[in-house]
Amino acid sequence: MLVAGLIEARSHERLRLLATHCPKPELAKFYPGLMVSEAHHYGIYWVLAATYFDKEIVMQRLDELAIVESELLATLHPEPRIHS
Repeated sequence: MLVAGLIEARSHERLRLLATHCPKPELAKFYPGLMVSEAHHYGIYWVLAATYFDKEIVMQRLDELAIVESELLATLHPEPRIHS
């Protein structure tokens, strides 16, 4: 659940970048709606994790996963991507 939540959180961030920097006005207006949807998705995953598991353990594991994610992101493609 936490990995899926992190994926959705990054997609939310990337959609914000796409909305902000998209040269096509129609698409730039489309991306914020998707961005809101992604925010709901990552929120749902984190709420579920905290519902079924001890919140302290969930937060500790989320911190660990965020470190690994950060290391991975530092070595991947710099362009904004969704669900990658």
